[in-house]
Amino acid sequence: MNNVCVIGGSRYFGVRLIELLRDAGARVTVINRGSAPPPPGVTHLVADRDDAERLGAALGDRGFDAVIDQVCYTPYQAAIACRVFAGRTPRYVMTSTMEVYDPATSGLITPAVPGVPVTEEAVDPASWPIPSEQPWHDPRRMADVLGEATSYAEGKRQAEAVFAGESAFEFVTVRTAHVLGIAAWDFTRRLGHYVERILAGHPVDVHRDRFPTSFINDEEIADLLFWTAGAGYAGAVNACSHGELDVTDLCDAIAAETGRAADYRLVDGAEASPFSFDRYYAMDNGRAARLGYAFSTAADWLPKAVAAVIDLRKGA
Repeated sequence: MNNVCVIGGSRYFGVRLIELLRDAGARVTVINRGSAPPPPGVTHLVADRDDAERLGAALGDRGFDAVIDQVCYTPYQAAIACRVFAGRTPRYVMTSTMEVYDPATSGLITPAVPGVPVTEEAVDPASWPIPSEQPWHDPRRMADVLGEATSYAEGKRQAEAVFAGESAFEFVTVRTAHVLGIAAWDFTRRLGHYVERILAGHPVDVHRDRFPTSFINDEEIADLLFWTAGAGYAGAVNACSHGELDVTDLCDAIAAETGRAADYRLVDGAEASPFSFDRYYAMDNGRAARLGYAFSTAADWLPKAVAAVIDLRKGA
């Protein structure tokens, strides 16, 4: 793994991934639209990944040992990548999401049985349908048609399906759990939502019946993507720390750091706070573990993630 291309990676754990590759001695090429410079010591190409002609022109005659795609959200983008990177790389890694397993976004997905974490086989990219009439070239339109959550999850599922069916290279999809920051600012601000409400004495909106989900931290997902780029496996792999957490686990960790306990308010449906789920929503990381990746335990690093958010709030 001497020559790696990263598409996106201008923020959050993508920056750490680029630094890991660079510091390991790889020649790193970063492609983005120029919205943010990459870390020093890498090659920076400015191109819109939605424009096949300009993307190809920016790449020139470059080839890579592996490509890590941090920002593929639609089958339209996946189809462009299949065309542009055919013959340029033997290995392509897509950063996907655990949202592909969410039954709330597709009637084709069987809800997980409580206590039985979902495995990669629950969504098979090779057999997932790709309706030709959907206007994925216009993500805003798709969000209006499907709704934001469904558009995101279905876009990832169909992107995986395009790579699985059309690519001329070995394809890996890394289905990432909910990412919390311990080394970098968590731009989703979801954990910060809880910290702010608890410190302000405001109630936290949760479901009456609360189910756990899976998490991973920014350092660990960057490290796993780094490992995946040079590994020898293909197909889907779940990326999550050991141990499930529910919304009360998050709030208990905040209480331990702040001395302020959460006041819960029971709500229904989408009104609940982020990470409060009314359905079982956890992944099985057994495949990656069997392939040789050693995961941490979420409960061990959660206090560090909470402390990072609190320190950021103090410095604001």
